[in-house]
Amino acid sequence: MKLIGKRIDKDGSGHVTVRPEDDEDMWHLYNLIQEGDRIRAAGVRRVQNVSATGSVDSKRIRLNLTLAVTRVNWSPSAAPGAESGTTAAAPNNAPTATATVEVAGRVAEENPHVKLGAFHTLEIEANKDVRIEKDAGGWDSVALARVEESCVPGRGAEVAAIVCGEGTATFCLLSEHMTVVLQRLEVHIPRKISTTSSAHEKGLARFYQSLYTSFLRHVPYSSPSLRAIVIASPGWVRDAVFDYIMAEASRTSNKQLLAARSKFIKVHVNSPHVHSLVEALKSPEIVAQMKETKFAREGMMLDKFFKMLATDEMRAWYGPDHVALAADRGAIGTLLISDELFRSSDAAQRKRFVGIVEDVQQKGGEVLIFSSMHESGQQLNQLTGIAAILTFPLDIEVVEAEEREAKEEEERRKAEENGQVAEEGTTE
Repeated sequence: MKLIGKRIDKDGSGHVTVRPEDDEDMWHLYNLIQEGDRIRAAGVRRVQNVSATGSVDSKRIRLNLTLAVTRVNWSPSAAPGAESGTTAAAPNNAPTATATVEVAGRVAEENPHVKLGAFHTLEIEANKDVRIEKDAGGWDSVALARVEESCVPGRGAEVAAIVCGEGTATFCLLSEHMTVVLQRLEVHIPRKISTTSSAHEKGLARFYQSLYTSFLRHVPYSSPSLRAIVIASPGWVRDAVFDYIMAEASRTSNKQLLAARSKFIKVHVNSPHVHSLVEALKSPEIVAQMKETKFAREGMMLDKFFKMLATDEMRAWYGPDHVALAADRGAIGTLLISDELFRSSDAAQRKRFVGIVEDVQQKGGEVLIFSSMHESGQQLNQLTGIAAILTFPLDIEVVEAEEREAKEEEERRKAEENGQVAEEGTTE
């Protein structure tokens, strides 16, 4: 995403103008735009003109509109269906946005073609400028960090993954904030009845050929930003798939694919489904190569949290109330929080979570904001969306008892003060 303009005042109000380029940029916009913001972007509107004779002329025109946002919708890119038997060149073109963000609201600025206050829905377009304006407090530290992170040049998919079984394959691209399912491939393979079952062998050949064609179409193996190509499967399917890809690359003299041989990593998983990606990313081979990437770090820390929850539960807390108590005591070493919590339409709720994040950062803790477009983020969402690994053990029951005592003491102190004021008023 390109940053076109930015002006933020000290009170957190102001505007940012950006230009989204791919699906991940659309995801960032979806997380930045909130109810109550004002958005200015290009759109299409049907306009009707009534002539003096009463005839109606209707036409669609392109215009820039400013909306007071009432609703934001996200539509991920649809994975194409299983295809086979077609050829495709290696996908080394610039990424394009296939996901969509729809922003609905009332027109907030006068326009010659649209009445003020009229409802409209804008579909944010790739490579078109979008201006996001927020009121005081809207541009908090989390929103500004996301703008800065999204505009870092040279981003792109860091891992391509093929999760496969016998006759099935799912192609995915993993970037810092998204797991995009590109294609699900299914090819029927007849059962192997005897050692000389030709139908079984022909089915396998069709499957490998279809998989190789899809690989060339979807995996940007020659991209400098792509650090690994993971082939994950139960059994030994991954070895057969890798051998077939390399054999076809040699047969067709595909030098770029042969040069990318070192990027391939074969990993065992228990299931040939997309959710096995979490398991694959925790394997030692991936961790050693991808330990510096954001999503690998998130997967490692989530795994550490679950293990700690089972073995040392006083250092593994989750839930908004409990994590807030741990943050007050400066006990959080690593905060795990889902970006879904920051999309709350309740400004006070979002402010609360932003406050927890800033509190942990100020006290030297690590904050990991999980993307709910990754499997790890979806797992965290099932666990209330917020969790913490503490630097020292705390007993939840003891802490809650201390909080109750402190609250009761505060109420007694206020009651005594009110009593003293009442006595003074009676004396006078």
